[in-house]
This record gives sequence, structure tokens and C-alpha cells, in this order.
Amino acid sequence: MNKLTKLNLIGVILFLVSCSSMSPLEVNNTLPALTKSKFISQAQAQESINSNECKFLVQNRNYAAPIGMFPKDDLKNAAKGIDEWVQLDGGNAYVLKNYKWVTVDKDGTTQLHVDFDTLLCK
Repeated sequence: MNKLTKLNLIGVILFLVSCSSMSPLEVNNTLPALTKSKFISQAQAQESINSNECKFLVQNRNYAAPIGMFPKDDLKNAAKGIDEWVQLDGGNAYVLKNYKWVTVDKDGTTQLHVDFDTLLCK
């Protein structure tokens, strides 16, 4: 293969990888590591609310993260937004309720939307 063909092939592969999303397991393993706020699972949140360890500040917040080059960049951008909302709400934790990559143009560009609750925990 000549150099131009190799470069084109690499470009196509990078483009396809950048358009892909991540599995739920990948998101749940990666996002908490990228946030400064404490990640609490939905089950843990209910338990913490019932035991008065935490209280909800804002429920069902939706954040559309700035578009990144790769899915992990989307997660980094979402993590930054989550941390900013947690701080603005006066909290220190969050519960990830849902996420989805939404197609935003005819070229297939996707944007990560996250639904979460902010909490204040002891």
C-alpha cells in the first residue's frame, strides 16, 4: 500500500471510532473517575436518602455536553458540566440517571446528553 492509501485508511478508522458511543459498563466505569463530585449509584442514593445521609438538591437535570473528538472526550466534557452543576447547586454528589448520544447533524455528529440528580451528602 502506498502512503496516501494508508493515510486515508487511518483517517477513515479514526473517523469511525470518533463517531461511536460507549457501552453502559464503559460509561459507568469511566465517568465517575472523571468527576470531582462523588458518584452515587441510584440504589445507593435511595438508601442514603432514606437514612438521611444525603438529600436531593435538584432532580432530573439534563446537560448536553460540548462535542468532543472521541467518546471519552464527550465524557470528560460531561464530567466537567456535572461538576459545575453540583457546585452551583451547593452539593457534593450526583446520581447518573441516564445518558444518550444524540445525532445533531446530517453528518452523524453526536452529542452526549446526561440526566442526573445533584445531592448534598454528609
